[in-house]
Order: sequence, then C-alpha cells, then structure tokens
Amino acid sequence: MKNILKRLTNACTKKNLVEVAEESDDPLLPQTTDILKMSTQYKQIMFFYQAGIHQITTKLEILSNEFKVCNDRNPIKEIVSRVKSPESINEKMKRKKIPYSMNNMMNHIRDIAGIRVVCPFISDVYYVARMLMSQSDIETIEIKDYITDPKKNGYRSLHLILMVDVFFSDVKRKVPVEIQMRTVAMDFWASLEHQLRYKKNRIFEQEMERELKKCAELVSDADVRMQKLANGIMQEE
Repeated sequence: MKNILKRLTNACTKKNLVEVAEESDDPLLPQTTDILKMSTQYKQIMFFYQAGIHQITTKLEILSNEFKVCNDRNPIKEIVSRVKSPESINEKMKRKKIPYSMNNMMNHIRDIAGIRVVCPFISDVYYVARMLMSQSDIETIEIKDYITDPKKNGYRSLHLILMVDVFFSDVKRKVPVEIQMRTVAMDFWASLEHQLRYKKNRIFEQEMERELKKCAELVSDADVRMQKLANGIMQEE
C-alpha cells in the first residue's frame, strides 16, 4: 500500500507539505511563497481523495437505484461522504505522534476520504459490503468489524479501507477510501455520542462513559431483535 501512496504523492508534489525556508530569519516559519505552495499541493491531494469518494459513491448509488427498481426493499438507506478537514488531519497526526508532512499524511492517515453507509438491518451491512468489495476495480486493504467486536465504549460499525481505480485524463490511479457501514440504530448512537463527547467545555467523566456504553448495549439489543423480525418476514416470503 505504501508504494501506491508514494506514487500518488509523487504525481502531485516533489516537496513536503511543510517546507522550511532556510533563508528566513526564523527557520521554523515558512515564507509566503512556501505557504502558497502548501495550499496548492494540499488542494491537489484533496482532489485525488474527492475523486475516490465520487467513484465509490457512484457505485453505491447505482446499487441503491438497482434495488429500488428490481427489489421490494432497498438495503441502503443513506450515503454520506466527506473529505477530512485539515484541522482533523493535523489533530490525528499529533495524536499518533506522526511528523506533519504530505508523505506522512498520505502514508499513515487512511481515512482522509470517508463514506458512511447506513443500512436498515445488520444483514444489510454485510450484504452491501460484499457486493462493493466484489467489484473488479476495488481492492480491499483492511476490514475492521466493530459489529461483532465492538469498541470498548460500545461503538459498532463495519469499517473498510478500499483502494478504488480512478481514471484521470492521462493516467489511472488507485485512491484509498474508508467506508463506515452501520445500521440506523448504530448511526443513531454514534451521532449522539459524538455530540456529547465533543461538546465544548464539557468534561467527559467515567459515569458518562458507563451510561453511553449501556445505551450502546440497548441499541445493539434492539438491532438484534429487529434483525430477527426481518428474518422471520423474509422466511415467510
């Protein structure tokens, strides 16, 4: 994977994102021209990630439209995408103690391009994931199943890192995209947990952690019950 990402980096820049102006009085501060280069380079790299998002989102939308036309039920409820903000990338690199450079950003931060897919039932999550991963121009790099093995705080979701082929004007590139796939119930918990955890001026105490985990378990139980009901209806059909 590193070789693929290095080729992508070389296509956009020959220098690190953070440049040191040796002739400056303060070597820690980049000159104005360096800042402009950084901005241009960053936009070019983000264009690649946005193209990767567009490619996979289009695939998901085609599948969703096919289900609407050819099936009684659509296993895809919602598709949301985003490119990670510079602030979020910087915070993650600091947290992981990764020196800030373009090469490090592309080699170590694999969720810069992200798509969230929300499905009605647990079985739909795996069904859609299998269909997506089976496409010939997609390579599966990593799977993290937080549904069968939830995080300590109760978070549940299926995470995929996929390499997708993107055709530009003169060349084909492989772009990494993270896909988070979850049920409506999982998305409900994750959205509210994020609101509570990152609310300004709030200290996240252990009691809140325990309560949120209990809520996650209740949501998971509801998910399993709804899946059983769905299985019963499907068997009757």
